[in-house]
Amino acid sequence: MAQEAGGSFGLGVGSLWRREVIRFVRQRSRVVGALGTPIVLWFVIGSGLGRSFRPAGADASVHYLEYAFPGTVVLILLFTAIFSTISIIEDRQAGFLQSVLVAPVGRTAMVLGKILGSTTLAIAQAGLFLLAAPLAGIPLTIGSALCTMSVLILLGVGLSGLGFIIAWSLDSTQGFHAIMNLFLIPMWLLSGAFFPASGASRWLTWVMTVNPLTYAVSALRHTLYWGQGRAAESGPSLPTSIGITIGFAVVMVALATRSAERRRC
Repeated sequence: MAQEAGGSFGLGVGSLWRREVIRFVRQRSRVVGALGTPIVLWFVIGSGLGRSFRPAGADASVHYLEYAFPGTVVLILLFTAIFSTISIIEDRQAGFLQSVLVAPVGRTAMVLGKILGSTTLAIAQAGLFLLAAPLAGIPLTIGSALCTMSVLILLGVGLSGLGFIIAWSLDSTQGFHAIMNLFLIPMWLLSGAFFPASGASRWLTWVMTVNPLTYAVSALRHTLYWGQGRAAESGPSLPTSIGITIGFAVVMVALATRSAERRRC
C-alpha cells in the first residue's frame, strides 16, 4: 500500500510538472513576455545610464550593464514563475484543478508538481540569458556557472512557491496582475537589482534589508564572479545570502502546501 501511494504521488507530481512545461512552451507569448521584457529593460536602462552610475565598492571599470545583470536574471525568474503560476487560476476556471484535487494523489503532489514545473521553466530561461554574461563583462567559468545555477534553482523554487500562494487565493488573472504590479515588481526594484542600498534613504535601506530577493541578488553577484577575486559591489556575505535564499525557498513551499490543504478549491 505504501509503495502504491508513493507511486501515485510520484506520478501525480511528474504529470503536473510535464503539463506545466508543455503548456508554457506552446504559448509563445508567455515565453516572449517572460524573457523579452527583462532583456529590453536591462539593455535600454543599462545603455542609458552607462558609466554615469557606479555602485559603491565597485571598480571604476564596472559598467551599469554589468551591475544590473544579476538583477535581470532574477527578474526573468520572477516573470517566468509568475506567468507559470497564473495557470492555477486558469485551471480552476476551466475545472481542471477540481479534477486534480479529487484524484488519489493528495494536494501536496499538486503543489510540488506546479512548483517544480514553474521552477524548471524559470531555470531554463534564466540559464539561457546567463549565456549573455560575457557581453556584460562577466566572464563565465564552469565553476561560476554551476554555482550560479544552484542559486537560481533555490530562488526559482522560492518564487514559484510565492506565485502559487498568490494565485491560489485569487479567482481572476486581473487580480493577479494587480498584485504583481503593486507587490512583486517593487519587491524586485528594492532588492539591489536596480540600485544599491548604499546611498538610499533609511527606510528604503531597511526594506531592502528584510527583502529576501536582496540576498538572492547578492548571492548571484558572488557566484557570477566565483574564483575571480572580485565582485560588482559589497553586500551581504555569500553564506548569509545562501542561507536566507534557502530559508525563503523552504518557507514558500511550506506555505504553498499549507494554503492548498486549508482552502477548498
